[in-house]
Amino acid sequence: MKFSDRAMNVEPSATVKVSNTAKAMIRKGIDVINLGIGEPDFTTPQLVADAAIKAIESGKTSFYTPASGLPQLKEAIAERIKKDYGVIYPIDQISVTNGAKMALYVLMQALVDPGVEVLLPRPSWVSYKQQVLLAGGKPVIVETGDDFKITTDGLDDAVNHNTKVLVINSPQSPTGTIYSKEELEAIGNWAVLHNVILIADDIYGKLVYNQNQFYSLVQINDRIAASTILVNGVSKAYSMTGWRIGYVAGAPELISKVNSILSHTTGNPATVSQYAAIAALESDQSEVETMRQAFEQRLNTIYPLVEKIPGFKMRAKPEGAFYLFPDVSAAIQLAGVQSSGELVDRLLQEAHVAVVDGAAFGMPGYLRMSYATSLEDLTTAVERITAFMNQFLEKQVSGGIGIETD
Repeated sequence: MKFSDRAMNVEPSATVKVSNTAKAMIRKGIDVINLGIGEPDFTTPQLVADAAIKAIESGKTSFYTPASGLPQLKEAIAERIKKDYGVIYPIDQISVTNGAKMALYVLMQALVDPGVEVLLPRPSWVSYKQQVLLAGGKPVIVETGDDFKITTDGLDDAVNHNTKVLVINSPQSPTGTIYSKEELEAIGNWAVLHNVILIADDIYGKLVYNQNQFYSLVQINDRIAASTILVNGVSKAYSMTGWRIGYVAGAPELISKVNSILSHTTGNPATVSQYAAIAALESDQSEVETMRQAFEQRLNTIYPLVEKIPGFKMRAKPEGAFYLFPDVSAAIQLAGVQSSGELVDRLLQEAHVAVVDGAAFGMPGYLRMSYATSLEDLTTAVERITAFMNQFLEKQVSGGIGIETD
């Protein structure tokens, strides 16, 4: 069987791959701690589950909805955006998708032609690059500094006449970095000047810690908002990863094209999930705050422990999302392996801790570690990784060979 070029060239998701491997080992009875997947360990709030059950029992979930989602859900999304951002979107400027990942995918299909360039920060989420490639476009990586943030200087180096789109994810996967209002304003003004479309991936916007402040590009000023497409969903903040509800908010002409593509691809998102999402968005958000506080406690507990792992170095403390992204170049040398990918494999097979290779995000020599799991599992995972690395440190010491590990 001969496959298409796009099928042959696309790479499987590294985050999904490592999580699937970890789950397969767990099914075999191996005690693996999975820090590889970006999925909250909390169950979906009961009020959301109750709304879904009520919708099923009342017969509302047996039929198709519009491909772009229930009008009631669009109204709930518009109201949530208004409350969170102070920005108004009529419902004809909103489309509901099968998760925020599908929202991003359909945007690339709607905006990107062969040869069109899309700017992505280094590092950035694994699927951005693949989605651009699937649309026939060219992903162009914009280098970042020690804070993992792009600047207008870096954008100037990357832009050309083929540049059409820039993706900004704040708080960011894999680093937990948050762009300040001033930084977003500078980037937004640059995009307006260069006629570049901005995609604001705000999926982690409610998960911000230690008095740090989140801003969205759509909040900065009207000119930047008009050049920005907002992407969000219920997966991360409401612990609803399995329900698969995301959304796009943007100009009416864009949403019309998005809806046309959705009508020929996914059809409508699962009806029961849409009613669940309405309940989540219309709730008082207290459940979100409870989970946010738990993530903040985990971050503040685990961060100093990871800093002490031999060969691990943190460039900056994460401000949001639920990931650590340590530099493990010294750990690679200490363990005598050739790459961060090999280190990931050995941590899984020998320490029974699943993490993701930084190369998947464009930064080999780093690891992404999710702290969206229990504090008990997190501390045990760090103990296992520390013990794994200590064995090499002890060999170095006994052999009289010094090595820098911080």
